[in-house]
Amino acid sequence: MQTLWLNKGEDRRLRAGHLWIFGNEVDGKRSPLSAFTPGEAVTVRDARGGVIGSAFVNPHSLICARLYSRTPDTELDADLLRQRLQVALTLRTRLFDRPFYRLCHGEGDLLPGLIIDRFEDHLTLQLGTAGMESRRHLIADCLEDLLHPASLLWDNDLASRSLEGLSRENILDGPVPRRLELPENGCTFTAPLLDGQKTGWFYDQRANRQEAARYAAGTDVLDIFCYAGGFGATAAARGARSVTFLDASPQAVELAGANAARNAPRLADGDAIQTLCGDAFDLLRELHDSGRRFSLICLDPPAFIKRRKDAAQGLAAYRKINALALQLLSPGGVIASCSCSHHLPADELRHCLGQAAARQKTALRLLFAGGQGPDHPVHAAMPETAYLKCFIAQRAD
Repeated sequence: MQTLWLNKGEDRRLRAGHLWIFGNEVDGKRSPLSAFTPGEAVTVRDARGGVIGSAFVNPHSLICARLYSRTPDTELDADLLRQRLQVALTLRTRLFDRPFYRLCHGEGDLLPGLIIDRFEDHLTLQLGTAGMESRRHLIADCLEDLLHPASLLWDNDLASRSLEGLSRENILDGPVPRRLELPENGCTFTAPLLDGQKTGWFYDQRANRQEAARYAAGTDVLDIFCYAGGFGATAAARGARSVTFLDASPQAVELAGANAARNAPRLADGDAIQTLCGDAFDLLRELHDSGRRFSLICLDPPAFIKRRKDAAQGLAAYRKINALALQLLSPGGVIASCSCSHHLPADELRHCLGQAAARQKTALRLLFAGGQGPDHPVHAAMPETAYLKCFIAQRAD
C-alpha cells in the first residue's frame, strides 16, 4: 500500500477519533494526491511517520481520504466488510423485532460512505464515496452471504457522488418493487421504494414520530413536508380528529392520505383527511389567511443547509418556516419541529422556535428533544454524524 503523509499537526483530530482527511491536511510533496487512484487503499502516517491507520483515497474530493481502520496496510476487503456488516446487523436485530431499519449508517458503523436501508428482503444502498463504489461487488457478495436479499437498489442519485466523480445513474439488481409495505410504531405504511425520496423511507424519524403521536388524541393535525405521511398517519392512528398533509410532491400527498386512511379508517369518510400540494411557504400563508388553526403541527423540512457556505440563507429559511408554522398553532397546541441539516446546531433550531414564539407574543415549553434513531448511530468523535434534531414544544398561553 502507498502512504498518505499528513502535514505537521494535522493528526490531532484523527487521533481523537475523526475519520475524515481533507486535502489541505496532506503533505503534497511527500505524497502528491495526483499519485493516487480514486478508491485506492492507503496507509496514513503523521509527519513523523507515526501510523494513523488505513483509509481509501479520492484525490478529486475535498474529503480526500476516509479512515476505516486504525491499523496500517489493512485492506477494506471482503473479510473486513463482512465483519463490519455482521456487527451492524447484530445491533439492529437487538433493536427491532422485524427487519425494517437502517442496516448500515456510514461512519457510525465504521464504513464511511456506505448507507444501507433494509425493507425485509429488499435493500436500498447508497455508495457516497469512490472507495465504496470500487468495492460495490464485494458489498453485494457480503450481503448475499448475510441476508440473501431478493433485490438490491443502488440509489446513486446523490450530490456527493458528483463530488466524488461518480455516476448518478441508479442500478437495479433483482426485482425491486415500486412500492412496498413496512411496519412502524404499530402502523403499516406504503412507501415508494423505487421512485421515492432518498432510500424510500425515513427510518431516522421513527422515535420522533412515536413521541409526537403522544399528543395526537382529539387534535387537528398539520403535517408539513409530509412525504408519505409518517408523522400525520401515526397521529391519526393515535386518535387525531383530523389530519392535513402538505407537500410539494403529488405522489407524497397521495401516499400520505392513503396511509392515514389505512391506519385510521374512522377518518376515511368526509373531510377528516385533507391533502395540499404545493410550496410549503405559500400554502402556510394561505392557511393562516383563511383562519385555519391546528392543535398538533409536525414540521419536517428538507435540509435547507446542505453546505456550510449556505448557512446564512438556510438559517433564514428555518426561521421563516418555523414562524409560519407557529402562526397556525392554536393556544395549548403542540409543535414538533425538525431539521436534518448537520450544519444547523440544535441550539439554533431551538432559537428559531423561541424567536417565532416571541413574535407571536406567546411562549413555548419544551417537552422533548430528540435526534436520529439508534439504527443511525452517531460516531462519538464526529459531530457531523449527529445530523437530525427534533424539538417538541407546547404553546404555553
